[in-house]
Amino acid sequence: MKLCRFAPAPGEPVRLGIVAGEQVRDLSSWLGPDGTLAGMHYPDIAFLQALRARPYEGLPSLPLAQVQLLAPVLPPSFRDFYAFEAHVRNARRKRGLPVPPEWYEAPVFYFSNPAGIFGPDVRVPRPPETRELDYELELAVVIGREGSNIPSAEADDYVAGFTLLNDWSARDVQRREMRVGLGPAKGKDFATTIGPWLTTPDELDPYVLPDRSRGRRYALAMEARVNGECYSVGNSREMHWTFAELIAVASRNTTLRVGDLIGSGTVGTGCITEFPEGVHPWLEVGDEVTLQIEALGSLTNRVSG
Repeated sequence: MKLCRFAPAPGEPVRLGIVAGEQVRDLSSWLGPDGTLAGMHYPDIAFLQALRARPYEGLPSLPLAQVQLLAPVLPPSFRDFYAFEAHVRNARRKRGLPVPPEWYEAPVFYFSNPAGIFGPDVRVPRPPETRELDYELELAVVIGREGSNIPSAEADDYVAGFTLLNDWSARDVQRREMRVGLGPAKGKDFATTIGPWLTTPDELDPYVLPDRSRGRRYALAMEARVNGECYSVGNSREMHWTFAELIAVASRNTTLRVGDLIGSGTVGTGCITEFPEGVHPWLEVGDEVTLQIEALGSLTNRVSG
């Protein structure tokens, strides 16, 4: 299934729907006044299983092109990892640094801002203090079952679904912050876009790679375009760390909640900062950025002033 949050028109109440081809099936008639299905909340895995058990062909439908798609979840928390070796290597090489050996010992992440989550087609305001605005081409999972200290062997069972993620970054601001040694903050927390919908794991079964010894790996082509020009090309199979390993680390000594967002980090060459100086210009007001991931759809946003 592909689940979306949408408004039939700007300003109308938010609804939950199933994307079927070029239509959105409106789930409003199945949900109670509190938005639950038999007491279960989206995106709980039990909620998704209950939906799957119902034939939805008779539900009211709206043309996908006519609705306003919103972020598929509003996460209680957002952890963004650093799981692609090529991205780490490329970004650090520009600063004359090697990949630190600690990176290979365990996956690491930073916390970003749930209040800065936006959906498809939202205009992303460029922070006035930056001159080096960048995009990041990422894959993300949404947690569908609460858990603590989740073993990596079981972690794939906690995934409600997958979505695209653009971790917008003000590189000059981020560079100054990182000199302090605490991690990115204002260089990152102004905007993260996700969408266009939440794709359940069963939809990706044809893309699962044979080796599952460290959790499921997926072979999904990834691409980013700026104003129609292809800047970034990669594949999710290049992740050094699996999502199962990311979830295991994220849940250690704490609790993951339903709806929590876990980002993969940037695929290799998945942002402007990885390229040699001058290959691609920094993003400007009016630029349109489109991320596309095989089987998951595309996510487009435009930069505003």
